Amino acid sequence: MAKAKTHHVCSECGGTTARWQGQCPHCSAWNTLVEAPLESRAEGHRYQSLAPTHEVVMLDAVPAQEAERVGTGIDEFDRVLGGGLVEGSVVLIGGDPGIGKSTLLLQTLANLSATLEVLYVTGEESASQVALRARRLGAGSARLPLLAEIELERICTAVQQRRPSVVVIDSIQTLYSAQMQSAPGSVAQVRECAAQLTRLSKQLGVAMVMIGHVTKEGTLAGPRVLEHMVDTVLYFEGDTHSSYRLVRAFKNRFGAVNELGVFAMTDRGLRGVANPSALFLSQHADRVPGSCVLVTQEGSRPLLVEIQALVDTAHVPNPRRLSVGLEHNRLAMLLAVLHRHAGIACYDQDVFINAVGGVRIGEPAADLAVLLAIVSSLKNRPLPRGFAVFGEVGLAGEIRPAPRGQERLREALKLGFSRVLIPTANAPKRAAEGLDVVPVQRIDQALDAAWP
Repeated sequence: MAKAKTHHVCSECGGTTARWQGQCPHCSAWNTLVEAPLESRAEGHRYQSLAPTHEVVMLDAVPAQEAERVGTGIDEFDRVLGGGLVEGSVVLIGGDPGIGKSTLLLQTLANLSATLEVLYVTGEESASQVALRARRLGAGSARLPLLAEIELERICTAVQQRRPSVVVIDSIQTLYSAQMQSAPGSVAQVRECAAQLTRLSKQLGVAMVMIGHVTKEGTLAGPRVLEHMVDTVLYFEGDTHSSYRLVRAFKNRFGAVNELGVFAMTDRGLRGVANPSALFLSQHADRVPGSCVLVTQEGSRPLLVEIQALVDTAHVPNPRRLSVGLEHNRLAMLLAVLHRHAGIACYDQDVFINAVGGVRIGEPAADLAVLLAIVSSLKNRPLPRGFAVFGEVGLAGEIRPAPRGQERLREALKLGFSRVLIPTANAPKRAAEGLDVVPVQRIDQALDAAWP
């Protein structure tokens, strides 16, 4: 028997080479080439264009209309999507196993099935398993069409016949195309199935939501081009041992990126959290050292998050620097700024930083809160009650402004904070009644204003 012809496919970019190499020649990634059988397509198989015409048109002559959105019935999910699902859009949602991806989408389709034609395609569970989970969520009475199938061609035929408004694919890694020889979940199969479903969604105007598996590094499994094909990429965050889940948008062609939806996992499924700031603020009976409240911005939503610091004498030659929810390298930089421009040294101290509630903060406006929490723990002096801060710290010791300062101040006032330390450039022309705004320009001024 003749040996089957193979080639090597990059798991990052999907590029192919005839022989194995340590580094992909297309994207320069290391150790990503995987051997796969050489694909052969059936006769007559051709790609179809998404555009109805091939004529050249002028940009100013193309009508620009706001996309109509379909509400999912879950406010936090609509927030992350930018207001709801868009006709003909493709959404890819990823996350760790058991974090709630299928639960959220089953609840969404159960809500939409009352007014729209929908379809739930399950490739990981049988129809009876989905029905059992729906009953646990209280959605067992919903008239929700189910299709337990993993062959792409049959799924496309069902979608073309039923013409649903919303389709959920659970999951894209379980599908396979009969036109390809490789196994389900391979780079070629994932790329081909995602491309065909995307074309079908655009041609029929169907909103399609695909669930994607993640690797042990936390990225979506399959080729990197998968995220470029779709319109929206969402990630589930949070610890499976905690009852709270965060859904973050990393890409959205129809809305703002970095939007955050907060959910609570209950015995009746996922429930949106109306006031997420309450989750990220610890309730201390008395003031405690090492705690500082940060007014951060996640997409269009301002949040109040408690930053905690623990500074303790190091008993080893190399003191530990550990941050949870904040960037580790930025912590080392802030400690150097604190030493150089405020005269406070931590070279012989272990420094631990934590963002309460498991939230991840990536914006530099958290710098000032981190420094004040460190100084509070080091000197064992708690910050005043009702005190919140935000601002970026530069290497020269200056306090740089943060975007959307007015929205942050309104959120702090709404949650009962009476004193806010902010950069001078963010100072409002007229402060709100009941809120003491303290503008500062440098790190030493901030320390003096925090403990007057």
